[in-house]
Amino acid sequence: MEGPGAMTDLLYSEAEDDLRAAVRALLAGRAAPADLTGRVEEPAAHDAALWKALAADMGTAGLLVPEKLGGQGASHREAAVVLEELGRAVTPVPYLTSSVIATETLLAAQAGDLVGELATGRKVAVLAVPLSAGPGHEPVTTGTVTGVADAARADVLLVARPDGLYAVDAADATIAPQTPLDLTRPLAGVTATGGGTRLAGPEASRAAVRRGLLAGAGLLASEQLGVAEWCLEETVRHTRERHQFNRPIGSFQSLKHRMAQLWLEVVNARAAARNAADALATGSPEAPLAVAVAQAYCSRVAVHAAEECVQLHGGIGMTWEHPAHLYLKRAKSDQIALGSAGQHQRTLADLVDLPAPA
Repeated sequence: MEGPGAMTDLLYSEAEDDLRAAVRALLAGRAAPADLTGRVEEPAAHDAALWKALAADMGTAGLLVPEKLGGQGASHREAAVVLEELGRAVTPVPYLTSSVIATETLLAAQAGDLVGELATGRKVAVLAVPLSAGPGHEPVTTGTVTGVADAARADVLLVARPDGLYAVDAADATIAPQTPLDLTRPLAGVTATGGGTRLAGPEASRAAVRRGLLAGAGLLASEQLGVAEWCLEETVRHTRERHQFNRPIGSFQSLKHRMAQLWLEVVNARAAARNAADALATGSPEAPLAVAVAQAYCSRVAVHAAEECVQLHGGIGMTWEHPAHLYLKRAKSDQIALGSAGQHQRTLADLVDLPAPA
């Protein structure tokens, strides 16, 4: 654990760079955004073979799990790198929901056997809370929970009931698909009012869910960073190649200003996301503060980057065939996922004892 005067290292280590290169190469070959546009509305948009390659063969599903429980024994910094790349490719896999939120919840509940199955990629688990639930959310499931992300992909549902946390086989629950804004992250209503294996009592259940949602919110910032980075790079590439009046449109001063401003926002988002990942990785007491800062800032940067990407691509950016709309929908969906920017601003204000903005 870092001391109060320790300096956060926001740079990527060599191991993290190697992990990024491996994940990016896998996604480029099997989950390019241009290919996703043609199948995103298909019921089988979730690529089980890709998930196996990413989660099991590459071992990314176990990054947060200690080696003694069958994982890689890495940290939130490495998981953040994976999420950056998944954001860059808007990849439709349940990494955030299973390998981060559910895994952290199970680790806090000391459910070692189930954690080991998630770490190897053999099973997918999802915490049965709305996608909008932030770190302060304390769910008690007594009926149907709507807006549960990746529930249709889950093998196991983690359900918080009045008497504790339960692991429920997805086959024993009622899962009703809902229409999401972001088709790469499906939502469903979940009804699981009985049965299952009790993992923790009421107090331990609340603490475990809070830990899972805090980690999820903190690392969601890295996914948002990946979305923003792709949008910026793709927009720069397009404006360099697109000509008008016999010159690249990117050479027009007004567009230069817009892209320069966006570049500054992305750089700041990277610092905020890395700080949140490092705070979670080191178990810093400042982790809730770092997560609130990252989410309050990164969610807006991702939306702004996606909006600029669509607009500066002109007519092609408005079409279904171009992947820009996937990034805009992911950014807008992420903006209200795991707590809105406004909620995180209020949390931040409470943590530093300042009046919250109106």
